[in-house]
Amino acid sequence: MCGIAGAIGTEGPENVVWDQLRLLEHRGPDSAGVFSGGPGVIGQTRLAVIDLVTGDPPMSSETGDIGAVLNGEIYNYRELRQGLRHRGHTLTSQGDTEVIAHLAEELEPVDLARHLDGMFAFAAWDSSRRRLVLGRDRLGKKPLYYWSDGARLVFASEIKALLAHPGVPRRMDCDVLPAYLTFGYVPTPRTFFEGVFSVPPAHVLVFEPGSAPVLEQYWAPPGVGPGTPAPADVPFKEAARAVRAELCHAVERRLLTDVPLGAFLSGGVDSSSIVAIMAGLMSQPVATFTIGFDDNQGFDERPYARAVAERYSTDHTEFVVNPDAASLVERLVWHNDQPFGDSSALPTYLLAELTRKHVTVALSGDGGDELFAGYERFAAGVMLAQVQRLPKSVPAGIGSLVTALPGRVLGARARSAQRFLAQIDQPPLEAYLSWVSYTPRTVVDELCPGGSGWAVADYREIWDETEGGSLLDRLLSLNLKTYLLDDLLPKVDRMTMAHGLEVRSPFLDTALVELAFGLPPSTKLRGLSLKRVLRHAMADLLPPEVLRRPKRGFGVPLERWFRTDLRSYLEARLLPGDARTRSYLQSDAIDRLVGEHLSGAANHSHELWALVTLEEFLRKEGW
Repeated sequence: MCGIAGAIGTEGPENVVWDQLRLLEHRGPDSAGVFSGGPGVIGQTRLAVIDLVTGDPPMSSETGDIGAVLNGEIYNYRELRQGLRHRGHTLTSQGDTEVIAHLAEELEPVDLARHLDGMFAFAAWDSSRRRLVLGRDRLGKKPLYYWSDGARLVFASEIKALLAHPGVPRRMDCDVLPAYLTFGYVPTPRTFFEGVFSVPPAHVLVFEPGSAPVLEQYWAPPGVGPGTPAPADVPFKEAARAVRAELCHAVERRLLTDVPLGAFLSGGVDSSSIVAIMAGLMSQPVATFTIGFDDNQGFDERPYARAVAERYSTDHTEFVVNPDAASLVERLVWHNDQPFGDSSALPTYLLAELTRKHVTVALSGDGGDELFAGYERFAAGVMLAQVQRLPKSVPAGIGSLVTALPGRVLGARARSAQRFLAQIDQPPLEAYLSWVSYTPRTVVDELCPGGSGWAVADYREIWDETEGGSLLDRLLSLNLKTYLLDDLLPKVDRMTMAHGLEVRSPFLDTALVELAFGLPPSTKLRGLSLKRVLRHAMADLLPPEVLRRPKRGFGVPLERWFRTDLRSYLEARLLPGDARTRSYLQSDAIDRLVGEHLSGAANHSHELWALVTLEEFLRKEGW
């Protein structure tokens, strides 16, 4: 991985771009360089993973007119290099960044991006045409932010580096607060900073100084809805064989590296599948890494991971942590650049920190749940629709009974059922939205009375685009374009790149994504059986206890922490009269959430984590 940045539209801003790159050194600690030509400078900090000798930035075309910088990996770069040489190009490196500069000589921006297969954010500056092309990978694995006033454009891998340019204003967009409280993130393309946007996934941006940036999409996720053919009726065993073959191919492509490589191993089906395949492809033991908390509430996956590690004789390392969560919040906010409500960023950060001491590249199981319906909310959505087809008195009676039961007498699984069934009279989208929300809509309205609902409206618009598709396919498509894009992928990228650790996700391989979305819904989900086709595809490679294991989130015991270890931190951040959040949100609503949680009357851990990270962000920015 690397960090990229640049400024277009001002003669000779090299010093400014170097200032940007200094803020990205954690993403690329091995080298840095800039390409300058006319009114544009682009630069890159490099984490050397492939082509350790000749791959340092900058990279340019034969004529020296076009420079390119890259964050990520192009998995088909060897095929692209071979084609370029066949067409007469002279290449001076052995890596992937250089192919972008040469392809930019031949192809228009959309075609250039279509030729690339991998996880990437790139910039190509053509000084002779005075044209900048920015591109982002198909699913948005690698970040890319920009600001423009028409005359100038500034871009960077992280917002902090974007704001290092003196021409970029630093103003908060208060209109995003209801969106953040609802989802735990600000949906693409907006950010917490006014005028700062994220390049959407599967898009290229073209900018010529003096004109507005132009965005164009070059790929779309497999279609669901009007005009989309129904998935082929593939026999289940044939579908499983196809999934196994494509996943093996995806893993194999991600083993190419010139530095030490390993894998995250949680003991779930997804990461265990990756490790099992790696073990069959590698000549040496796979280096695997697992994190655990010494906690009595079950936040410890080491026994399951150990079973897989023992089966494949991996070089296994277990980390047991007792983190000082309060001291980490400020650090996480610095790396996120804006508030981020997903508390699993904390263990992800710690796992990456410890893993980086052993390897430079790690494969992960991210994406398996998104492709093959691994979250319980998918099953709940489908079952809810089925229950709603019964006479109205039946679902109404079930909902009333379940919601009347006190949560304290129920186990964790029963509490989940209670939360799902509380929405039994709601349309599928409204029920699903309530399940994925970090803060209930009524509480968002209490915290931000009169706040804008643009994010929820956009969420519904994404849903409406798939009208006519099967319910499961619509939920999977919605999840891919929202939660995966704006929660899971940024979390993994920011927390791993904080330590200069490159993470590759075979499940998010383009060919595997397209295969998965072309399978019938029943291959993925039937009743409460999640990821059916993946479990069958990997059944002979995984221990039975892993195959049978229910989905478990990568979380921390926030509910308890806020009442014990983090109680004083919580009170010190949110309760003082001069807390920054009180300038933007309703104080009485904040007091109620804190009081109810501390007394044990309710579990508001997700809402409180969102609020304390918001408070840390506001303090950091001085707002």
